[in-house]
Amino acid sequence: MALAALGVLAAVSGATAAGPGSVASLQTQRRAAILDLYSLDSRVSAAQQRVDGLQRQENLLHMQQVRLRQELGATRTTLVTSQRQLAENLRDLYKQGDVNTLAVVLGAQSLDDAVSQLDTLNAVADQSQQVVATTSRAQARLGRLRASLADRRARIDAAVADARRTLADLSAARAQRVALIAHLRNAERLAVAQIQAMQARVARAQQKSAALTAAATAAPAETATTSDAVATSTGDDPPPPPAPAAAPPPPSGGRAITVSSTGYSLPGHTATGLPVGWGVVAVDPSVIPLGTKLSIPGYGEAVAADTGSAVRGNDIDLWFPTLAQARAWGRRTVTITLH
Repeated sequence: MALAALGVLAAVSGATAAGPGSVASLQTQRRAAILDLYSLDSRVSAAQQRVDGLQRQENLLHMQQVRLRQELGATRTTLVTSQRQLAENLRDLYKQGDVNTLAVVLGAQSLDDAVSQLDTLNAVADQSQQVVATTSRAQARLGRLRASLADRRARIDAAVADARRTLADLSAARAQRVALIAHLRNAERLAVAQIQAMQARVARAQQKSAALTAAATAAPAETATTSDAVATSTGDDPPPPPAPAAAPPPPSGGRAITVSSTGYSLPGHTATGLPVGWGVVAVDPSVIPLGTKLSIPGYGEAVAADTGSAVRGNDIDLWFPTLAQARAWGRRTVTITLH
Protein backbone atom coordinates (compact mmCIF):
# COMPACT_ATOMS: atom_id res chain seq x y z
CA MET A 1 0.00 0.00 0.00
CA ALA A 2 2.94 2.30 0.57
CA LEU A 3 3.91 1.80 -3.06
CA ALA A 4 0.39 2.74 -4.09
CA ALA A 5 0.57 5.76 -1.82
CA LEU A 6 3.84 6.80 -3.45
CA GLY A 7 2.20 6.54 -6.87
CA VAL A 8 -0.78 8.62 -5.77
CA LEU A 9 1.52 11.17 -4.14
CA ALA A 10 3.43 11.42 -7.41
CA ALA A 11 0.16 11.97 -9.23
CA VAL A 12 -0.87 14.64 -6.74
CA SER A 13 2.51 16.34 -7.12
CA GLY A 14 2.17 16.22 -10.90
CA ALA A 15 -1.32 17.69 -10.72
CA THR A 16 -0.24 20.54 -8.47
CA ALA A 17 3.05 21.20 -10.27
CA ALA A 18 3.41 23.77 -13.05
CA GLY A 19 2.75 21.31 -15.88
CA PRO A 20 0.43 22.00 -18.84
CA GLY A 21 -2.59 20.43 -17.14
CA SER A 22 -1.80 21.38 -13.55
CA VAL A 23 -3.91 23.58 -11.32
CA ALA A 24 -1.19 26.24 -11.27
CA SER A 25 -1.04 26.22 -15.07
CA LEU A 26 -4.84 26.44 -15.34
CA GLN A 27 -4.89 29.35 -12.88
CA THR A 28 -2.15 31.12 -14.83
CA GLN A 29 -4.06 30.62 -18.10
CA ARG A 30 -7.29 31.84 -16.50
CA ARG A 31 -5.61 34.98 -15.12
CA ALA A 32 -4.10 35.69 -18.54
CA ALA A 33 -7.50 35.17 -20.20
CA ILE A 34 -9.12 37.56 -17.68
CA LEU A 35 -6.49 40.20 -18.46
CA ASP A 36 -7.18 39.69 -22.17
CA LEU A 37 -10.89 40.08 -21.44
CA TYR A 38 -10.26 43.39 -19.65
CA SER A 39 -8.30 44.60 -22.67
CA LEU A 40 -10.99 43.46 -25.09
CA ASP A 41 -13.71 45.12 -23.00
CA SER A 42 -11.85 48.43 -23.22
CA ARG A 43 -11.37 48.08 -26.97
CA VAL A 44 -15.01 47.05 -27.47
CA SER A 45 -16.15 50.10 -25.50
CA ALA A 46 -13.90 52.40 -27.57
CA ALA A 47 -15.12 50.82 -30.81
CA GLN A 48 -18.74 51.21 -29.72
CA GLN A 49 -18.15 54.89 -28.89
CA ARG A 50 -16.55 55.39 -32.31
CA VAL A 51 -19.52 53.75 -34.02
CA ASP A 52 -21.94 55.91 -32.01
CA GLY A 53 -19.98 59.09 -32.86
CA LEU A 54 -19.90 58.24 -36.55
CA GLN A 55 -23.58 57.49 -36.55
CA ARG A 56 -24.27 60.90 -34.96
CA GLN A 57 -22.18 62.54 -37.71
CA GLU A 58 -24.07 60.52 -40.28
CA ASN A 59 -27.41 61.66 -38.86
CA LEU A 60 -26.20 65.28 -38.80
CA LEU A 61 -25.09 65.07 -42.41
CA HIS A 62 -28.42 63.60 -43.36
CA MET A 63 -30.22 66.53 -41.72
CA GLN A 64 -27.89 68.99 -43.49
CA GLN A 65 -28.57 67.30 -46.81
CA VAL A 66 -32.31 67.55 -46.20
CA ARG A 67 -32.01 71.27 -45.41
CA LEU A 68 -29.76 71.73 -48.42
CA ARG A 69 -32.29 70.14 -50.72
CA GLN A 70 -34.95 72.42 -49.27
CA GLU A 71 -32.74 75.49 -49.80
CA LEU A 72 -31.92 74.40 -53.34
CA GLY A 73 -35.59 73.97 -54.02
CA ALA A 74 -36.36 77.39 -52.59
CA THR A 75 -33.48 78.96 -54.54
CA ARG A 76 -34.66 77.43 -57.79
CA THR A 77 -38.16 78.73 -57.11
CA THR A 78 -36.80 82.18 -56.31
CA LEU A 79 -34.66 82.18 -59.45
CA VAL A 80 -37.54 81.14 -61.66
CA THR A 81 -39.81 83.73 -60.04
CA SER A 82 -37.16 86.47 -60.39
CA GLN A 83 -36.55 85.60 -64.02
CA ARG A 84 -40.27 85.62 -64.72
CA GLN A 85 -40.73 88.95 -62.88
CA LEU A 86 -37.84 90.47 -64.83
CA ALA A 87 -39.42 89.29 -68.05
CA GLU A 88 -42.77 90.73 -67.08
CA ASN A 89 -41.23 94.11 -66.14
CA LEU A 90 -39.37 94.28 -69.40
CA ARG A 91 -42.49 93.26 -71.29
CA ASP A 92 -44.50 95.96 -69.54
CA LEU A 93 -41.89 98.55 -70.42
CA TYR A 94 -41.69 97.49 -74.04
CA LYS A 95 -45.47 97.57 -74.38
CA GLN A 96 -45.16 101.35 -74.17
CA GLY A 97 -43.13 101.34 -77.35
CA ASP A 98 -39.69 102.95 -77.53
CA VAL A 99 -38.24 102.99 -74.11
CA ASN A 100 -35.01 104.80 -74.78
CA THR A 101 -34.11 107.77 -72.65
CA LEU A 102 -35.06 110.43 -75.26
CA ALA A 103 -38.51 108.89 -75.70
CA VAL A 104 -39.14 108.93 -72.01
CA VAL A 105 -38.01 112.57 -71.74
CA LEU A 106 -40.07 113.70 -74.74
CA GLY A 107 -43.16 111.82 -73.53
CA ALA A 108 -43.00 113.23 -70.03
CA GLN A 109 -45.34 115.96 -68.84
CA SER A 110 -42.51 117.72 -67.09
CA LEU A 111 -38.82 117.35 -66.29
CA ASP A 112 -39.61 115.87 -62.90
CA ASP A 113 -41.89 113.35 -64.53
CA ALA A 114 -39.17 112.36 -66.98
CA VAL A 115 -36.56 111.91 -64.23
CA SER A 116 -39.02 109.89 -62.17
CA GLN A 117 -39.83 107.58 -65.07
CA LEU A 118 -36.14 107.05 -65.81
CA ASP A 119 -35.38 106.29 -62.17
CA THR A 120 -38.26 103.84 -62.01
CA LEU A 121 -37.12 102.11 -65.18
CA ASN A 122 -33.51 101.79 -63.93
CA ALA A 123 -34.58 100.67 -60.45
CA VAL A 124 -36.81 97.92 -61.79
CA ALA A 125 -34.11 96.68 -64.14
CA ASP A 126 -31.37 96.82 -61.49
CA GLN A 127 -33.49 95.12 -58.88
CA SER A 128 -34.47 92.31 -61.21
CA GLN A 129 -30.85 91.79 -62.27
CA GLN A 130 -29.65 91.78 -58.66
CA VAL A 131 -32.24 89.19 -57.68
CA VAL A 132 -31.22 86.99 -60.59
CA ALA A 133 -27.50 87.38 -59.84
CA THR A 134 -27.92 86.72 -56.11
CA THR A 135 -30.07 83.70 -56.74
CA SER A 136 -27.60 82.31 -59.27
CA ARG A 137 -24.71 82.71 -56.82
CA ALA A 138 -26.73 81.02 -54.07
CA GLN A 139 -27.56 78.15 -56.38
CA ALA A 140 -23.88 77.69 -57.30
CA ARG A 141 -22.86 77.82 -53.63
CA LEU A 142 -25.52 75.30 -52.67
CA GLY A 143 -24.38 73.01 -55.49
CA ARG A 144 -20.81 73.04 -54.18
CA LEU A 145 -22.05 72.40 -50.64
CA ARG A 146 -24.15 69.53 -51.90
CA ALA A 147 -21.10 67.91 -53.52
CA SER A 148 -19.06 68.44 -50.35
CA LEU A 149 -21.75 66.88 -48.19
CA ALA A 150 -22.01 63.90 -50.53
CA ASP A 151 -18.25 63.35 -50.28
CA ARG A 152 -18.32 63.61 -46.48
CA ARG A 153 -21.30 61.23 -46.37
CA ALA A 154 -19.40 58.65 -48.43
CA ARG A 155 -16.35 58.87 -46.13
CA ILE A 156 -18.47 58.58 -42.99
CA ASP A 157 -20.40 55.62 -44.42
CA ALA A 158 -17.09 53.84 -45.08
CA ALA A 159 -15.83 54.69 -41.57
CA VAL A 160 -19.06 53.42 -39.99
CA ALA A 161 -18.82 50.13 -41.91
CA ASP A 162 -15.17 49.69 -40.83
CA ALA A 163 -15.99 50.53 -37.20
CA ARG A 164 -18.85 48.04 -37.19
CA ARG A 165 -16.58 45.30 -38.56
CA THR A 166 -14.01 46.09 -35.86
CA LEU A 167 -16.71 46.02 -33.20
CA ALA A 168 -17.99 42.66 -34.48
CA ASP A 169 -14.47 41.17 -34.45
CA LEU A 170 -13.79 42.45 -30.94
CA SER A 171 -17.15 41.19 -29.70
CA ALA A 172 -16.42 37.74 -31.15
CA ALA A 173 -12.96 37.71 -29.53
CA ARG A 174 -14.51 38.76 -26.22
CA ALA A 175 -17.07 35.95 -26.43
CA GLN A 176 -14.24 33.48 -27.05
CA ARG A 177 -12.33 34.77 -24.01
CA VAL A 178 -15.44 34.47 -21.84
CA ALA A 179 -15.92 30.87 -23.02
CA LEU A 180 -12.22 30.12 -22.41
CA ILE A 181 -12.40 31.53 -18.88
CA ALA A 182 -15.46 29.39 -18.14
CA HIS A 183 -13.69 26.31 -19.55
CA LEU A 184 -10.54 26.97 -17.54
CA ARG A 185 -12.56 27.57 -14.38
CA ASN A 186 -14.36 24.24 -14.84
CA ALA A 187 -11.07 22.47 -15.60
CA GLU A 188 -9.52 24.03 -12.50
CA ARG A 189 -12.42 22.86 -10.33
CA LEU A 190 -12.17 19.37 -11.81
CA ALA A 191 -8.41 19.28 -11.17
CA VAL A 192 -8.88 20.41 -7.57
CA ALA A 193 -11.55 17.73 -7.05
CA GLN A 194 -9.23 15.09 -8.51
CA ILE A 195 -6.39 16.25 -6.26
CA GLN A 196 -8.64 16.07 -3.21
CA ALA A 197 -9.73 12.56 -4.18
CA MET A 198 -6.09 11.50 -4.66
CA GLN A 199 -5.14 13.02 -1.32
CA ALA A 200 -7.90 11.00 0.32
CA ARG A 201 -6.51 7.86 -1.34
CA VAL A 202 -3.04 8.76 -0.09
CA ALA A 203 -4.35 9.14 3.45
CA ARG A 204 -6.08 5.73 3.29
CA ALA A 205 -2.99 4.11 1.81
CA GLN A 206 -0.77 5.60 4.49
CA GLN A 207 -3.11 4.40 7.22
CA LYS A 208 -3.12 0.87 5.85
CA SER A 209 0.65 0.92 5.39
CA ALA A 210 1.12 2.10 8.97
CA ALA A 211 -1.19 -0.66 10.21
CA LEU A 212 0.72 -3.31 8.26
CA THR A 213 4.04 -1.99 9.55
CA ALA A 214 2.79 -2.02 13.13
CA ALA A 215 1.39 -5.53 12.78
CA ALA A 216 4.63 -6.82 11.27
CA THR A 217 6.71 -5.22 14.03
CA ALA A 218 4.51 -6.56 16.84
CA ALA A 219 4.27 -10.15 15.52
CA PRO A 220 6.37 -12.76 17.42
CA ALA A 221 9.44 -14.12 15.75
CA GLU A 222 8.79 -17.37 13.95
CA THR A 223 11.09 -19.95 12.49
CA ALA A 224 9.76 -21.25 9.21
CA THR A 225 11.21 -23.69 6.72
CA THR A 226 11.01 -22.89 3.08
CA SER A 227 8.14 -24.49 1.19
CA ASP A 228 8.21 -25.81 -2.35
CA ALA A 229 7.95 -22.16 -3.39
CA VAL A 230 11.17 -21.31 -1.50
CA ALA A 231 14.21 -22.16 -3.47
CA THR A 232 16.55 -24.92 -2.25
CA SER A 233 18.29 -26.33 -5.19
CA THR A 234 18.28 -30.19 -5.48
CA GLY A 235 19.85 -32.51 -7.93
CA ASP A 236 16.46 -33.91 -8.96
CA ASP A 237 15.28 -30.57 -10.42
CA PRO A 238 15.85 -29.71 -14.08
CA PRO A 239 18.62 -27.26 -14.85
CA PRO A 240 17.46 -23.78 -13.78
CA PRO A 241 17.19 -21.00 -16.34
CA PRO A 242 19.88 -18.36 -16.35
CA ALA A 243 19.66 -15.78 -13.57
CA PRO A 244 18.37 -12.30 -14.48
CA ALA A 245 20.83 -9.74 -15.69
CA ALA A 246 22.90 -7.99 -13.09
CA ALA A 247 21.52 -4.70 -11.83
CA PRO A 248 23.26 -1.53 -12.99
CA PRO A 249 25.54 0.16 -10.51
CA PRO A 250 23.40 1.83 -7.83
CA PRO A 251 23.20 5.61 -8.02
CA SER A 252 25.17 7.63 -5.57
CA GLY A 253 23.45 8.73 -2.41
CA GLY A 254 21.79 5.38 -1.61
CA ARG A 255 22.19 3.46 1.66
CA ALA A 256 23.79 0.01 1.40
CA ILE A 257 22.68 -2.89 3.57
CA THR A 258 23.61 -6.58 3.58
CA VAL A 259 20.66 -8.94 3.67
CA SER A 260 19.83 -12.62 3.32
CA SER A 261 17.62 -13.07 0.25
CA THR A 262 15.37 -15.96 -0.72
CA GLY A 263 13.63 -16.54 -4.05
CA TYR A 264 9.95 -17.49 -4.17
CA SER A 265 7.26 -17.95 -6.82
CA LEU A 266 3.63 -17.66 -5.75
CA PRO A 267 0.65 -16.01 -7.48
CA GLY A 268 -1.70 -13.59 -5.79
CA HIS A 269 -1.35 -10.23 -4.11
CA THR A 270 1.06 -8.70 -1.69
CA ALA A 271 0.27 -7.63 1.85
CA THR A 272 -0.29 -4.09 0.56
CA GLY A 273 -2.89 -5.29 -1.95
CA LEU A 274 -0.73 -5.00 -5.08
CA PRO A 275 -0.49 -7.93 -7.49
CA VAL A 276 2.77 -9.82 -7.27
CA GLY A 277 5.24 -9.28 -10.09
CA TRP A 278 8.87 -8.89 -10.96
CA GLY A 279 10.47 -6.38 -8.62
CA VAL A 280 8.14 -7.04 -5.66
CA VAL A 281 10.19 -7.73 -2.52
CA ALA A 282 8.94 -8.83 0.90
CA VAL A 283 10.75 -7.06 3.75
CA ASP A 284 10.63 -6.46 7.47
CA PRO A 285 9.10 -2.93 7.61
CA SER A 286 11.01 -2.15 10.79
CA VAL A 287 14.25 -2.54 8.80
CA ILE A 288 13.20 -1.50 5.29
CA PRO A 289 10.11 0.73 5.14
CA LEU A 290 7.43 -0.27 2.68
CA GLY A 291 7.69 1.67 -0.56
CA THR A 292 11.49 1.87 -0.47
CA LYS A 293 13.18 1.42 -3.85
CA LEU A 294 15.93 -1.16 -3.91
CA SER A 295 18.87 -2.01 -6.18
CA ILE A 296 19.67 -5.73 -5.86
CA PRO A 297 22.79 -7.17 -7.56
CA GLY A 298 21.82 -10.05 -9.85
CA TYR A 299 18.11 -9.20 -9.64
CA GLY A 300 17.71 -5.58 -10.66
CA GLU A 301 15.57 -2.71 -9.46
CA ALA A 302 12.83 -3.57 -6.96
CA VAL A 303 10.41 -2.08 -4.45
CA ALA A 304 9.70 -3.10 -0.86
CA ALA A 305 5.98 -3.81 -1.28
CA ASP A 306 5.27 -6.99 0.73
CA THR A 307 5.70 -8.49 4.20
CA GLY A 308 5.78 -12.04 5.52
CA SER A 309 5.69 -13.79 8.85
CA ALA A 310 9.05 -15.43 8.11
CA VAL A 311 10.68 -12.21 6.92
CA ARG A 312 12.43 -10.74 9.94
CA GLY A 313 15.36 -8.41 10.36
CA ASN A 314 17.74 -8.33 7.41
CA ASP A 315 15.81 -10.99 5.47
CA ILE A 316 14.08 -10.32 2.13
CA ASP A 317 12.10 -12.47 -0.29
CA LEU A 318 12.41 -11.90 -4.05
CA TRP A 319 9.57 -12.80 -6.40
CA PHE A 320 10.26 -14.80 -9.58
CA PRO A 321 7.79 -15.72 -12.31
CA THR A 322 8.77 -19.46 -12.28
CA LEU A 323 9.68 -21.95 -9.61
CA ALA A 324 12.83 -22.87 -11.53
CA GLN A 325 14.05 -19.27 -11.39
CA ALA A 326 13.27 -19.07 -7.67
CA ARG A 327 15.23 -22.28 -7.02
CA ALA A 328 18.08 -21.02 -9.19
CA TRP A 329 18.31 -17.97 -6.96
CA GLY A 330 18.04 -20.08 -3.83
CA ARG A 331 19.13 -18.34 -0.68
CA ARG A 332 22.04 -15.97 -0.93
CA THR A 333 23.54 -13.03 0.90
CA VAL A 334 23.68 -9.83 -1.09
CA THR A 335 24.45 -6.19 -0.42
CA ILE A 336 21.55 -4.10 -1.63
CA THR A 337 21.13 -0.34 -1.94
CA LEU A 338 18.13 1.50 -0.51
CA HIS A 339 16.94 4.67 -2.28
